[in-house]
Formats: sequence, structure tokens, C-alpha cells
Amino acid sequence: MEQAAAPAAPHDPAETRLTVTSPEQMRELGRRLAKLLRAGDLVMLTGELGAGKTTLTRGLGEGMGVRGAVTSPTFVIARVHPSLGDGPPLVHVDAYRLSGGLDEMEDLDLDVSLPDSVIVVEWGEGKVEELTEDRLQVVIHRAVGDTTDEVRHVTVTGLGDRWSDAALETLAA
Repeated sequence: MEQAAAPAAPHDPAETRLTVTSPEQMRELGRRLAKLLRAGDLVMLTGELGAGKTTLTRGLGEGMGVRGAVTSPTFVIARVHPSLGDGPPLVHVDAYRLSGGLDEMEDLDLDVSLPDSVIVVEWGEGKVEELTEDRLQVVIHRAVGDTTDEVRHVTVTGLGDRWSDAALETLAA
């Protein structure tokens, strides 16, 4: 992986840009990102179908040491992966099928789970921002159309005080 831009100034949201060239690199990015996460963190994943959101989350699960295979929760909406150690559980949400905002997601009790868990929401843009001002936004861009191109451009942005001094540049290591 290569880093495309330096982190932003302290008064701006913390941000880093990466280029990922394979699914294994995307999983490794997830494993590295897991080292920065703690209970109470919300991670929003945005990207086209097939961009690598679930692959990244699989790496997060590996890095966090959680139980169960991390697979797309598209049809069940959310899966909880308890920690195998003393870390927080991973709550993996796929909001693709949900058309409303936070009101429609209230049944998932994400606001109750957030303080004790790491919550990762695929397709969460416009739906879960109200949960907390402190969140990590991960945007994954890939070539669309008839292509076998594995290159992904990933932008990781930390919003709020929680991420103001985060070492997001370590994700490129």
C-alpha cells in the first residue's frame, strides 16, 4: 500500500489516503485499522458494490480478535461478533436495504451498543451520523463497469475530538 497524501492539519479532520491493489491488502488495512479502534468507535464504510467494504471489515474482525467469520450481513442487517479476548465486540451492520435514516435503524439499538462496541456500518452515509460526532469515515473508490481492476483508492477521515490526534498515517505502514 502506498500513502497518497499527508494527514490534515490538527484543526481539520484527520485524513489519510491510500492505494490498495489486492483483497489481501484490503484485509491487512482492516487489521491495521483495528489497532486504532476502541469501544465506542463508529466506522462508516462507503463504496460501490464490490469495492471491498466487507473485506476490510473481515480484516477488522481478525485484528480485533472476534469470534465468527465476518461475512456480509446484507440479509440479516446486523451481526455481533463477540471478542475472544478482553476487547470490545464488533457490530457489523449493512444498511444497504434500509432506506430511512437513524429512525429506521432504531430497532438495531446501535445507540445502546455503541459505548461498549466497535460499530461498523456499510452503506451508513445519511443514516447513522446522528449516533455520534466522533466517527471514522472510510470511502473506497474502485473502477466501475466491466473491469478486473483490483486497485482501490481509500480515504480514511476521522471526525470529531476522538480522531483529532489519531495516527491515521500509520495505516499506510
